[in-house]
Amino acid sequence: MTESGVVRVVVGRLRRIWGVLREDLGTVRTDPLPPSVWLRWLPHGMLCLAAFGTFLGGMTQLHDHAFIVAGYGVPIALGQSGAVLVAMRRPVAAWWISLAATVLGAVVVHHQMYGPAAGFQWPWTVSGIASHLLVLLLVALRVPTRVAVEALALTALVTYVLQGLWGGPDYESTGMVAVILFATAVLLGTALRGRREARAELRQQTTLTAEERARRTLLEERSRIARELHDVVAHHMSVISIQAQVAPHLVDNPSDELRENLAGIRQNALDALTELRRVLGVLRSEHPDSPVHEDGSGAAPHAPQPTLDRIEALVENTRAAGLTVTTEVTGERRPLPPGVELSAYRIVQEALSNVLRHAPGATAHVVLTHEPHGLRVEVTNTRPTGEAPPSAGAGHGLLGMRERAAMLGGSLTARPRSDGGYRVAAHLPADSRTGTADQAPQRKDDTP
Repeated sequence: MTESGVVRVVVGRLRRIWGVLREDLGTVRTDPLPPSVWLRWLPHGMLCLAAFGTFLGGMTQLHDHAFIVAGYGVPIALGQSGAVLVAMRRPVAAWWISLAATVLGAVVVHHQMYGPAAGFQWPWTVSGIASHLLVLLLVALRVPTRVAVEALALTALVTYVLQGLWGGPDYESTGMVAVILFATAVLLGTALRGRREARAELRQQTTLTAEERARRTLLEERSRIARELHDVVAHHMSVISIQAQVAPHLVDNPSDELRENLAGIRQNALDALTELRRVLGVLRSEHPDSPVHEDGSGAAPHAPQPTLDRIEALVENTRAAGLTVTTEVTGERRPLPPGVELSAYRIVQEALSNVLRHAPGATAHVVLTHEPHGLRVEVTNTRPTGEAPPSAGAGHGLLGMRERAAMLGGSLTARPRSDGGYRVAAHLPADSRTGTADQAPQRKDDTP
């Protein structure tokens, strides 16, 4: 390697080292400490140390300079320092304790000022000012501003009564300095409390804004899905209905059976359009609990759709499609929650649709058994006589039926029979303790 190459390598390394140092040390970014239980308790520990310091300072000042005996000095110093600890839980009560201890200390020291305590700091001692300063700061941080100002005003009034009206023969006045410091503490605590409340309100507003944004995003997505469903499904169903209505006029002397089948196709298409309008109403609705009109306008409810009263119409439509279906209803019929009736109807509807798609030539049997505490639904079919055509379904039909039953606290089984047929059996409890029986989900069941 040549001399110039060595120089380039050294210069390159120096530049990289300088870049790393500049990136690491040439910054003022914020790197806060991670949340810690110890850090959360740090202010409490500092207050405890401050209370201990004021107790020692108060005892020393009262004993060494005011020549107060321990019988008076200990309660006074303990009241002033203990108020700091009480203020962490009960700030207003702590303020009363601190003020009472100060008044007691001023009265006791007043008698000593005629003798050995001449020139003593009065009516507030240094430790008394420190402890009351902390108490007023905690009062301003924890209670409304009005309460803090009232406490400050009463403190100033007591100071004026002691120093201005009562006075003493020979002392060093501390009243004016104490009131100024107390006012500063209250002002600081009020400002910090206002800042904390503003930040809390800002967080709340931010949360509400995020929830509103999420809600609007959900509504937009639901509206998009509703628009696509309308454009794709409603168009084809309308075309089917019109073609079924026009088809008899395109054939010379159509038979009654052909007319009946075409009328059934048209009626099924119209029923499907009605159901689609209701589903679109749910998707477009901002308040899905509000009433819905039959044409799909307005808000749509979660549950009330078909009930067990429409089972016979469903069976007739299935028969018109070429499936032989028999029905059987047993037990004493009782009023059922709307969700139970809706789920039972949907389970029968999906099961019969599965028979039509996957069991050509089979016959189906529907049994509804009313029990004292619920409803049992059973749909069975015989062995198919032909091969089922390929299905374009998404395979969610059985899953949807199981979800409906599980939501009501019931159960559903679907399994082949020994004779080659198939059996779907569901138990739907009607007991109100099973939960939201009247809030059955509005979903489009696909074929399994």
